[in-house]
Amino acid sequence: MSTEDKGIASGETPKETVESVPEKRAKRKPALPEEKLRLLKLRLLISRHRPHFTRMNIWQFKRLEDVWRSPRHFLDNKIRLQRKGFPPMVKVGYRGPRAVRGLHPSGFEEVLVSSVKDLLGLDPAKHAIRISAKVGKKKRGEIIKKAEELGFRILNAGG
Repeated sequence: MSTEDKGIASGETPKETVESVPEKRAKRKPALPEEKLRLLKLRLLISRHRPHFTRMNIWQFKRLEDVWRSPRHFLDNKIRLQRKGFPPMVKVGYRGPRAVRGLHPSGFEEVLVSSVKDLLGLDPAKHAIRISAKVGKKKRGEIIKKAEELGFRILNAGG
């Protein structure tokens, strides 16, 4: 096909039809020792095999919510007695490694921020910020701007 067949006069360059896609910033990674990286991966593997803990009698009553409650009462509570065929009970053995408890899956420590002043005492190498849901649009923009200047990773920047 020639350029005239496409509806483009000779000598003109065709205009791009594809809109420019905004560049995505690379997400910051924390500087962690090899041991912590290994433990983060181990925590992920453990949590994949961790069962879903269900409340006793959730299958009988619609009014109950599916949130774990420790089975303390009654002589014949099958979950407390750990009977075969009933859901598993929460135990210490299901926990993850102590060194990485409470860390975000990326390896940063999560910090809830509700004002620009909250950013001052934090270290961008080990803290990631989550902006509070109670913060309005104007103040949220100010926090994001200041956090990007300081080099923080924002967990809920919104796009």
